[in-house]
Amino acid sequence: MSSNIRVTDLFIYPVKSLAGISLPASALDDMGLQYDRRWMLVSPDGLFLTQRKFPQMALINTQLEAGHLVLTKDGCDPHIVPEVTASNDTMQVRIWHDTLQVPLVSKESDAWLSDALGTQCHLVYIPDDVIRQCDPDFARQGDHTGFADGFPILVISQASLDDLNGRLENPLEMRRFRPNIVVTGCDPFAEDHWKKFTVGSVPMRGVKRCSRCILTTVDPEKGERSGKEPLETLSTYRQEGNNVYFGMNVIHENQGTLKVGDELTLITD
Repeated sequence: MSSNIRVTDLFIYPVKSLAGISLPASALDDMGLQYDRRWMLVSPDGLFLTQRKFPQMALINTQLEAGHLVLTKDGCDPHIVPEVTASNDTMQVRIWHDTLQVPLVSKESDAWLSDALGTQCHLVYIPDDVIRQCDPDFARQGDHTGFADGFPILVISQASLDDLNGRLENPLEMRRFRPNIVVTGCDPFAEDHWKKFTVGSVPMRGVKRCSRCILTTVDPEKGERSGKEPLETLSTYRQEGNNVYFGMNVIHENQGTLKVGDELTLITD
């Protein structure tokens, strides 16, 4: 069944909670879009760090150059992140309810990021053989992700953002919500109801609407919280119980390649 829903943007966030990268196309691996949230910052005791507590993380940029991750920040020299090998030391880290044993990247990366962020931290990496199971209340056994909050892919329609911006005094950019896939050609919040669909040739499942937190109040240009929006406005019409929803968490059924311009086709049983 053909539809008019198309992919208009693809984003990855190689290091959890640092700035993302817009791409014309991206391969999919078992954990989601290639390179997406494969790296993460943790405190010296192994607790994951995000913009929720450190909004200045938004000011550290990520680039991919010939398969290498490069970090940049105003006032700092660029840092090329070394590749992780089997000989790297590992540490135990905590992300939400999960505890994982993962490789430390390098002392040089730790030093650069600690200076850029203004707090002591380690950079860790999740390799292919470390399996972080998605929430079994919504996912199947074997569905797994990297260092994303809970699921491999986040889909948001442009219509949903346009609807929100029509209610805000100061419109927001899509990057405030850190999606992986942005689509056009549907009604606002239509993605709430997408259970089975394909993007290009890749089958996917919508498994859980995305509940939003104070991270959405961080201005990515300034690296600081900008006030109560968009949560205050979203809570007037997108709140259920204690949660405010915006976007759909998605699990892909197999690997493949996604491209800007791909058609999203809904599947009805």
